[in-house]
Amino acid sequence: MNAQKCLEMLRGIKDCALATVDANGAPQVRIIDVMLVEDGALYFCTARGKDFYNQLTHDGRVAVTCLNRDWQMVRLTGTAHRLRDRREWIDRIFAANPSMNGVYPGESRYILDPFCICEGELEFFDLGREPIYRESFALGAGTVTPKGFVISDACAGCGLCEERCPQKCISPGAPYTIAQEHCLHCGLCRETCPFGAVIRKGEAK
Repeated sequence: MNAQKCLEMLRGIKDCALATVDANGAPQVRIIDVMLVEDGALYFCTARGKDFYNQLTHDGRVAVTCLNRDWQMVRLTGTAHRLRDRREWIDRIFAANPSMNGVYPGESRYILDPFCICEGELEFFDLGREPIYRESFALGAGTVTPKGFVISDACAGCGLCEERCPQKCISPGAPYTIAQEHCLHCGLCRETCPFGAVIRKGEAK
């Protein structure tokens, strides 16, 4: 798995949930069609009269997520940018998605504006395997936010975290270690540890 494959998975599913932020700072979510994936970027469009359009142009922060039939999820967070050469992009989107002609026939298609997400963070999460598998990727100039937990040198080796981990992804050592690609980020190990050795990534030890 890599960033491009995550984008292709979003395009393959096509109907995805996309969240924005409204003028009051409240989250808003709707189902959108992922119209194109090219050169490490995701493309979609919306009409200029919609609240969705206003949220995209005034704030731009978005989160996109989808789940396939194999219980594999992709989540993309980033910023959506309105594209120049509006008509050219809309024509390309309609060529790749001919069903759009039934929704916006003829010249009415040009009430739509095209948007692109070309930088941000992607997360792949596979619940269809045991143990679960997760991996994060930077998109474009984006960065990967540290998530989950690590075990510090305060670990006394009691083994309680290993015993209670639902995915059995903690291994003995000095200190014990968490297999990050199989971690649920549930925090049970942190609540279980009597020595406070399990810390959230990014926290001071």
